[in-house]
Amino acid sequence: MNRENVKKIGIIGTGMIGTSVAVLTTSHGFDTVVLAVNEELRQTSEKQYDKYLDDLKDQACINEGQIAYCKQQLSYSLEYSALAACDVIFEAVVEKVDVKHEVLQKIEASCPNVRAICSVSSALEVDVMAEKMTKYKDRLVVTHPFFPPHLVPYFEIAGGSATDESVKTFAKTLLEDLDRKPVIMKKSAPGFIGNRLQFALWREAVNIVEQGIARPEDVDTCLLYSFCPRYSHIGLFEHMDNGGLDLNYNVSKTIFPTLSNETGVPALVSRLVEESNLGVKTGKGVYDWSQKDMTDFKQRVGAPYWKFFNWEIPSV
Repeated sequence: MNRENVKKIGIIGTGMIGTSVAVLTTSHGFDTVVLAVNEELRQTSEKQYDKYLDDLKDQACINEGQIAYCKQQLSYSLEYSALAACDVIFEAVVEKVDVKHEVLQKIEASCPNVRAICSVSSALEVDVMAEKMTKYKDRLVVTHPFFPPHLVPYFEIAGGSATDESVKTFAKTLLEDLDRKPVIMKKSAPGFIGNRLQFALWREAVNIVEQGIARPEDVDTCLLYSFCPRYSHIGLFEHMDNGGLDLNYNVSKTIFPTLSNETGVPALVSRLVEESNLGVKTGKGVYDWSQKDMTDFKQRVGAPYWKFFNWEIPSV
């Protein structure tokens, strides 16, 4: 672990992503401070942090002594001054440009020692977020994870036009020290890599339903039992080469003209949002979640990732 280069990590944001990053950093022994907007959100984050650790204990990933060690590395604050000694700050606030601008300006005013500001933005590019920065534009990068980042090892790193190349390398080294699998993008793009791929698939899945080709549950069955499991063991380009690019060439000529080229939000999704049917949080979305076994669903969500929590944590 890179103790000489990183002595303290700050996290701004008490949502599920920010709290999960806190589990990742504290379980690797980094002194970590989480900035909360108010006491209520601090308490919510602390409870979620404890739940993440309890879930890890239930999976026999950690024990009580290791939980105690993790908690020793964690503190909370309501004041930006608590971030003054941080070498690295993970910005994990809501995905709204004006909020990002405000937070980044406060970091510039409060954090004289920061070497890298790592935004976990899901889609906003660095140059957009850095528009109102005056001091640390060269230190801002996107380090986009997938949820929950203490279990899902992949991070994608993207810089802006003013980002120093050494900051990208520094962020990559830190994430590797955190046992993650980071990649540095050659250039930035909205949604980066993962969400561009995920939403391209999502757009066509919705199109299949809207065109009456198949039901949502049929699409999900296809994903669960056909090609998705393959891609947890080999890559997409590996599969293309293995199958033969001539085959892919011919199939592309047949399929591509029929795929969705929707550039707005699909009608199915717009209608559900307008009806306030937002999914699990409201009890109904594409599916009626009152008919689902939520315990089974939550277990399936985490099942592929427990194996990645595999580093040695000290005990007290």
